[in-house]
Amino acid sequence: MATVLPMKWLSEKYLTMRGWTIEGTMPQASKFVIIGAPHTSNWDFMVFLALIHHFDLRVRFLIKDNVMVWPLSWFMTRWGAISVDRSSGHHLIDTVVASFDESDEMILVLAPEGTRSKADRWKSGFWRMADAADVPIVMAYVDGETKRLGAGPAVKVDGDPDAWIEQANAFYSDKHGLNPHNAGPVQL
Repeated sequence: MATVLPMKWLSEKYLTMRGWTIEGTMPQASKFVIIGAPHTSNWDFMVFLALIHHFDLRVRFLIKDNVMVWPLSWFMTRWGAISVDRSSGHHLIDTVVASFDESDEMILVLAPEGTRSKADRWKSGFWRMADAADVPIVMAYVDGETKRLGAGPAVKVDGDPDAWIEQANAFYSDKHGLNPHNAGPVQL
């Protein structure tokens, strides 16, 4: 699987030149889910590219199956796309768990809000996927107010989303995103 190396490198260099710092560490695990929050802007993607370059990660991401048409599908697959049919949530979780099972190493990136606009709550799919695949969730963040981005703890759901979301709420309480007015509450 190829990477978008020039864009990742440029993103990291641009952000560090603008005074941003990258914090934290990634787990030594070979499989995990990374959530990026707060997801408040189209620019979050460029910021996240800097993070994956900094930690030298080869990530996978979900993409709607109707976008996966040639020639775009060739590029997207090489960049780590997993084509999914979003019409059935259960099928989506099965698809992701199968991808984890078929891979020796896999890092899946998701935005728990599911939108860049203000959401009433986070979608639950990310923790359902991580729980079903028995992998930890790494809490990644961007904070435009302090010019920080990074990775926080890796925590397993272990069938208890309430305990997990309590930890996530505490962790994200001082992270504001790039457009703080679009940040929603950390709750399922």
